[in-house]
Amino acid sequence: MNGVQPGIAGEAKMTVAVGNTAIEVGSGSVPVFATPMLVALMENAAINALAGRLAEGMSSVGTKVEVAHTAATPLGMTVTARAELLEVEGKRLLFKVTAEDEAGPVGEGRHERFIIDLARFLDRVETKKRSHGF
Repeated sequence: MNGVQPGIAGEAKMTVAVGNTAIEVGSGSVPVFATPMLVALMENAAINALAGRLAEGMSSVGTKVEVAHTAATPLGMTVTARAELLEVEGKRLLFKVTAEDEAGPVGEGRHERFIIDLARFLDRVETKKRSHGF
């Protein structure tokens, strides 16, 4: 975890289009940026903050998201999410996440991730799958 220190930050952007609106993802009935897509974008910003900072064979998984989606973003506008690492406790990482579009803030919250050994994680997932006949 050589460069995983509080203060590192990442960013991710997405333009609102057919396919990422509340109607298309099933989270509402209006053609605006969907809350699940906002959450995914915020997670992506946190992943981008970690890019190149984890040891070989390590990755991270999201475990908790607490987000307020405070404003709608219509088709054609771009949402920019930012994640700043607030805390590191062993393998647990806590990020402050924010998002805005061209008109101003659209969301904020916190996102928790855990650093994992990717091979061990995938082995456990495969074992779970096999033990249930899949």
